[in-house]
Amino acid sequence: MSVLGAVASDPMTASANESHPTRPRRLADVDTWFFETDVAIVGFGGAGACAAIEAADGGCQVAIFEVASASGGSTALSSAEVYMGGNGGTRVQQACGYEDSTEDMFNYIMAAQGDLADEAKIRLYCEESRNHFDWLVSMGAKYKNSEHKDRAIMALTDDCLLYTGNEKSWPFRDIAKPCPRGHNLEVEGDNGGPMLMGFLTEQVEKRGVRVEYNTRALTLIQDDEGIVHGLVVRMDNAERNVRTRKGVLLAAGGFVMNEEMLAKYAPRLAQGNIPVGNPGDTGAGILMGQGAGGALLHMGEGFISVPYYPPSSLTFGIFVNAQGQRFINEDVYHSRLMDHALRQVGKGIYLIVSHDDYDHPKFLNAEIAGTGETIEEMAEEVGLPADNLRHTVDYYNAHAARGDDPLFHKSAEWLKPIRAPYAALDCTPGSGVINPYFTLGGLDTLPTGEVLTMEKEVIQGLYAAGRTACGVPRRAEGYASGLSVGDATFFGRVAGKQMALAVSRD
Repeated sequence: MSVLGAVASDPMTASANESHPTRPRRLADVDTWFFETDVAIVGFGGAGACAAIEAADGGCQVAIFEVASASGGSTALSSAEVYMGGNGGTRVQQACGYEDSTEDMFNYIMAAQGDLADEAKIRLYCEESRNHFDWLVSMGAKYKNSEHKDRAIMALTDDCLLYTGNEKSWPFRDIAKPCPRGHNLEVEGDNGGPMLMGFLTEQVEKRGVRVEYNTRALTLIQDDEGIVHGLVVRMDNAERNVRTRKGVLLAAGGFVMNEEMLAKYAPRLAQGNIPVGNPGDTGAGILMGQGAGGALLHMGEGFISVPYYPPSSLTFGIFVNAQGQRFINEDVYHSRLMDHALRQVGKGIYLIVSHDDYDHPKFLNAEIAGTGETIEEMAEEVGLPADNLRHTVDYYNAHAARGDDPLFHKSAEWLKPIRAPYAALDCTPGSGVINPYFTLGGLDTLPTGEVLTMEKEVIQGLYAAGRTACGVPRRAEGYASGLSVGDATFFGRVAGKQMALAVSRD
């Protein structure tokens, strides 16, 4: 087949409306190629950038197609924490006095992901995590040898290392030795995402990778045996066929911005009110893979949060449901708490705190639903059953005074009796409280990024990474900040290497 620099004249390419992501174009129907390349990547976020770098370093000719006018994706919108450790610890972990075990890291993530865990992906991620840290540094990442010791959702200082998950909370502290693994770039404020994508973009450009911005991937090109030979893109208001000699990588993000897909696959996430993603997170990559025969995995799962700290002092409080009962240890990561909150019967989730421990939450946006010098007075204001709430607080206080939490095993450092005057913060979804969310389900893949069918067969020439694939993080209750960017950048690299090793279809 020849490479031609003209728009295909086939009537099938005349209108973008005639292409649909779940209906691949048949190879036999393509009579003209706009251009050919070894590797085509859909999406220029963290996964796509890292895949492009590794594929180019493996000797491939690479082209990236990005629907936006610049690189970044949802990675650029994040704080760019990366969850890394193991093998004795990264340079930063060691400098801060931590010797992180690969087995502890593996056992923690496996336990956190529970029944949904992909053991092979988690094992590879943990075993190669320290090397990934070194690779990011070689690409230009700067990490300060310092620890952010406060309980925080993100480090707003330029400190690097912090706990970003449930490592120190029950039951995980009994499964694996706790160790901080969240790595923040050396930058103040929530500015890590643009910085990370800045140096990754520079590395992509240094390698001469062809990048087509303002270009939408429409569908894949597949032969009668199911092998993917390229994709159809819309560029300059025309459809163009792009042939790939080694494969197509779908790294187009999740589907948090697609209301129809959310309603179909993940209706529980609709209880959130702030979708976290870029406008291109419409599920197009997932649909393209599905159309080519790819299996979808855990599409109902996602991250959803109630960011109740900082300030860390609010952790001394207790969360109760509409029945005035506790339901979790409050020292957990914020998405684990929200996941458990969504399971409660009735409408009403409240954080009960002492006046001495209350400070205005920085991210929560929760109204004070009631106050009181007595539990009964506060319960009446909030609308909670006073007897139940009284029993909950009295039982908690009696044991907290002894440094014990027999019900939920909250860490002793966050245990102390709740004293009057009391306040209740309304953390009920829909009350105005902030509940950010994004999707975690996607295409089923091997650790190498190869997309699988329902029968676990590899679709030749098709790969996926980032939130287009179902990766290491798979559920809110086991999430840790840094797992998404870590998963996207790491498995983007793995897929890029695998594509470079693929036999070329000349």
